Amino acid sequence: MSTCLSISALQVSRGGATILHDVHLTLETGEIYGLLGPNGAGKSTTIAAVLGLLARDAGEVRILGVDPAEEAVRVHRLVGALPEQNGFYGWMTALDYLRFFDRLYGRSSGVLELQGRLTQVALLPRDGQRIATFSHGMRQRLGLARALLGDPAVLILDEPTNGLDPRGRREIHDILLALAERGVGILLCTHLLDDVERLCHRVGIIVRGRTVAEGSIGDLVKATGSSARFRLRLEGGRSGDQPHNPHMTVLAREGQFCEVELKPGLAPEQAWRELLERGWPITEIRREGSGLEDIYFDLTEGSAAWAPRS
Repeated sequence: MSTCLSISALQVSRGGATILHDVHLTLETGEIYGLLGPNGAGKSTTIAAVLGLLARDAGEVRILGVDPAEEAVRVHRLVGALPEQNGFYGWMTALDYLRFFDRLYGRSSGVLELQGRLTQVALLPRDGQRIATFSHGMRQRLGLARALLGDPAVLILDEPTNGLDPRGRREIHDILLALAERGVGILLCTHLLDDVERLCHRVGIIVRGRTVAEGSIGDLVKATGSSARFRLRLEGGRSGDQPHNPHMTVLAREGQFCEVELKPGLAPEQAWRELLERGWPITEIRREGSGLEDIYFDLTEGSAAWAPRS
């Protein structure tokens, strides 16, 4: 893999206030990178700076080696973007809308190619249907189809599955995974940790305009020492002998359920093996939260109400 997007020591101010103090990340080709942080942390400001829409006070941004502040037109041909607040024209059809943006990008795609983009994102409106009648989920799909015009090498997506039902989310997931398989680098900004855990190779967490963590979920769990909690269902509510493993703690019992905490040094499958050997009649295992969820809350605690929105 090679680097398709890099941000180093990024600083950005708006209205006299510093929004980004020190943001950094590296996105590789074929990688899906999750950009996380509470409201107001600076995620949208980071995206705007990457696209060259906001001037930066300091730091460096490179997209396939190109500085967006110096070569904005070239960067816009390399990047597909789906902002959280999309601009749609209600009187247009989906095909009209894609044709309009296709021409803005200096292209002249045929009807079949544009229809192929709609099919790619599973958007099949009625003939002549106006965007004004689209549901939120349909608009999200149309925005993604627009971002894919020109087969960009880098995709920057802000809340791409917002407003979609579970089936729709899964369809978008499959599209993004297929694009990454073809070598597209995808920067995914989302509040849905389930999306991140299913899709992302690595994550970066921004708090108050600073990158406070970056790496694979597994590496971050190990580095922070986050524990994992599981809820076990026991047949008849009975448990066997108490575990003596120092990496395993029984937190609570309630009826036929038992909550167990595992520290990073103990793999879940090893824990269940030990409990079964001690006579625990386990019939169901369910994880409570996730390693990523615990890390996120630990790092962003007290930040949700901070400062203005980005």
